[in-house]
Amino acid sequence: MLIGIPPLLGPQFLATLRAMGHGDEIAIVDGNYPAEEQARRLIRVDGHHVIAVLDAVLSVLPVDEAVPEALFRASVKGDPALADPVHREMEAVCAKRAPGHKVVALAGPDFYARVKAAHAIVATSEPRLFANIIIRKGVIHPPETKTT
Repeated sequence: MLIGIPPLLGPQFLATLRAMGHGDEIAIVDGNYPAEEQARRLIRVDGHHVIAVLDAVLSVLPVDEAVPEALFRASVKGDPALADPVHREMEAVCAKRAPGHKVVALAGPDFYARVKAAHAIVATSEPRLFANIIIRKGVIHPPETKTT
């Protein structure tokens, strides 16, 4: 356990987040997602739901500010115009943790392709369908230095 670090971010999970570079993406997926098959790196957080994991990740991971879109969610039945309550919950967490970043809905094939290319996939026990989100990592800016 560490001060200020959510307990569900275990050692492997933290190491993966820390190893990611600017522009790398991480997908947090529901319990039905074929994560084992598609992951380059797989992190299992069995017993946790996607919203809790998303909140924990965004408490330590900066979101990319260098691109217009850095947060992507799955769509209901592949249609970006459709959203379920879980998507509104995702948007609320992102608004709190990454203000100014819009969560972009992707069509099914586009979302799956992006997940397959992700640095890592985090497999949750989320029972709700289409409860999947991708985060593009940003940078942590150095503290300002004063010049005299």
